[in-house]
Amino acid sequence: MPEGPEIRRAADLLEQAVLNKPLTDVWFAFAHLVPYQSTLIGHRVTAIETRGKALLTHFSNGLTLYTHNQLYGVWRVQHQGESLEDTKRSLRVKLATTDSAILLYSASDIEIWPTQEISQHPFLQRIGPDVLDSSLQIEQVKARLLSEGFCRRQLGAMLLDQGFLAGLGNYLRAEILWQARLLPHHKPQNLDETQLDALSDACLSIARLSYATRGQVDENYHHGALFRFKVFAREGKNCERCGQVVVKTMQSSRPFFYCPGCQI
Repeated sequence: MPEGPEIRRAADLLEQAVLNKPLTDVWFAFAHLVPYQSTLIGHRVTAIETRGKALLTHFSNGLTLYTHNQLYGVWRVQHQGESLEDTKRSLRVKLATTDSAILLYSASDIEIWPTQEISQHPFLQRIGPDVLDSSLQIEQVKARLLSEGFCRRQLGAMLLDQGFLAGLGNYLRAEILWQARLLPHHKPQNLDETQLDALSDACLSIARLSYATRGQVDENYHHGALFRFKVFAREGKNCERCGQVVVKTMQSSRPFFYCPGCQI
């Protein structure tokens, strides 16, 4: 399953295709959305915001398209002159400009809201701050860790809970806990200040590094270190920090990878 960094990179590609260009063709598969087709013609996509695994496509006329890919949904970009993708997926949304279109296939969770009310959407009300939100700071993450709703929860399950931080998922969970030198059975209330600081920092830095650099191959990448897995999917290999062999187990019904030598 894609996690926050992959969702954000996909949104970046969609923005590159249609941002601030007048819409020339709008199509929705679902009857309750059809009335919006003509309403949106001539208006522009002003931003595509990610909130965890949901996309919020904001339009210049004060409307926002809420979509969630769930298990099967996928967005595609179609440039002028290209034919529609040969796929068995069902087209759900088409937003086209004179030179490009963005297409959503197979998703079923699609709604249009007034932009000023979209924060009241039930899904957005349930999730925590987005881990890639540049305004989110380490101290805010630490405060969430110590809050009533999370301080007594085991880290292994909590880091998969979108109510804690939206956008975290299974590979990020493993990498965050390795970076913080922690095992998944710990609870925030039992960590000391150094551990809390390390965990809070890792929650943001690992996800943001993955978004910024994953897929880059230049070891001299000018923003600094590249993202690469330290433990995720590396069972049987040596931990680069302490040399112990990385182990695979299960946590919260998901594969989990850790180093028994330096995670305590």
